Amino acid sequence: MNPHLVIAVDGPAASGKSTLAKRLALHFGLRFLDTGLLYRAVAKAMLDHDLDPGDAAAAVRTAEELEAEDVQPNRLKGEAIGQGASKVAAVPAVRAALLPFQRRFAARPPGAVLAGRDVGTVVCPDATFKLFVTASEEERARRRYEELRQRGEAPIYAAVLAELRERDRRDSDRAVAPMRVAPDAWVLDSTGLDADAAFEAARRYIESQLERRHSSVA
Repeated sequence: MNPHLVIAVDGPAASGKSTLAKRLALHFGLRFLDTGLLYRAVAKAMLDHDLDPGDAAAAVRTAEELEAEDVQPNRLKGEAIGQGASKVAAVPAVRAALLPFQRRFAARPPGAVLAGRDVGTVVCPDATFKLFVTASEEERARRRYEELRQRGEAPIYAAVLAELRERDRRDSDRAVAPMRVAPDAWVLDSTGLDADAAFEAARRYIESQLERRHSSVA
């Protein structure tokens, strides 16, 4: 294996990118970062202080004051935080404030797997491998709907689908670092795949590429 391996895993909400990225990190012995948690942490901090996530100036101040201990996955769940994170992520200065943290994380040996929406295009444009994980809107809404039900909530599928579409629109239309498929990314449509099948497909792709690169060097 390469002495330093960086894998960027991008994709829209509920595509399965974070689950896949975490499993790839475990398989290849790399550190894992869900970059979306940084924006969720900013959104949660703002909501906790009764601030509007749409307030750009307040979002930047909050991002600049963010501490590592604020990024705790179990404290950053919920649709309100998710929607707030999408608004916060659309603020260019917020993204700029959080960029150094992400790049330092990726640069530390032996490497890392980062999941997000602009890792392969902005955060780590020189990543060893770039994956873009997607799925149909209906399938992603179904996954989110089931996730909310398992938390004990009572979601309405139509509302979940509408919120997902709105988040996709914000992520794709923002002026800075919009969600895009990197030209050199490998696209995985997970619509008909469970987590195990998606992992196997990605693992085979990465390992075949590593073998090909090592063979060409040998």
